[in-house]
Amino acid sequence: MKHQGKTVIVTGAAQGLGLACAERFHAEGANVLLVDVLAQKVEDHAKRLGERASWWAGDLATISKPMATELVDKAVADFGGLDILVNNAGIIHQAEFVDFPEEIFDRIQRINLKAPFLIGQAAAKVMIAQGRGGSIINMSSINAILAIPNSVAYAVSKGGIKQLTAVMAVSLIRHGIRVNAIGPGTILTELAKTVMANETQRRAVLSRTPIGRCGEPSEVASVASFLASDDASYIVGQTIYPDGGRLILNYTVPVDD
Repeated sequence: MKHQGKTVIVTGAAQGLGLACAERFHAEGANVLLVDVLAQKVEDHAKRLGERASWWAGDLATISKPMATELVDKAVADFGGLDILVNNAGIIHQAEFVDFPEEIFDRIQRINLKAPFLIGQAAAKVMIAQGRGGSIINMSSINAILAIPNSVAYAVSKGGIKQLTAVMAVSLIRHGIRVNAIGPGTILTELAKTVMANETQRRAVLSRTPIGRCGEPSEVASVASFLASDDASYIVGQTIYPDGGRLILNYTVPVDD
């Protein structure tokens, strides 16, 4: 029970990486507030987890300081404090650079980058007032470093997350709040499963993944649990990349049929 008695907020918790993180922290003894725009799904998951789980539904595309404060206050009201924030919520849209829609670019930045900034601010204020430190984990991506030409806004937002994490880390560590990020490679979320169903795309993905398979959401959740734990007490401002070796590869590898 690594996180016994702690309180965690996980955004984007209705499915995929966020749900896996919420389930992992809950299984390790934490109180968990699941946050998502998919109101019914996030409520259902919180009820399924049962004791020590609650939910908050809202669209982070409309994020504001009052909204960020509201969801953080919900965790405090439900569980008496806040120890860990996982800024996971994010969206992606694919279009070539010259055709990328301005309104979608702006929406992606609000959800993927502005929401972690504002929710991180609200969470940090509570953690500072509590005086016992805490952990903030931002979900980045290998696309913070690697460029995919038709994922313009997503790559920009994840690059921003990498630097936001560094700035937050140096600002908040004096309060005992450690800020780090996770930069996954290809993980078998619902979207990735759809991509991998196409044989051409499957071969393309695996040809650039030395481990020879996609990751599981639980493998990302294990990194989040580690970063939030005392085992990571000297890790500050880092982005950890669970990517199956993707970032160290400078060639493609053969894929078995």
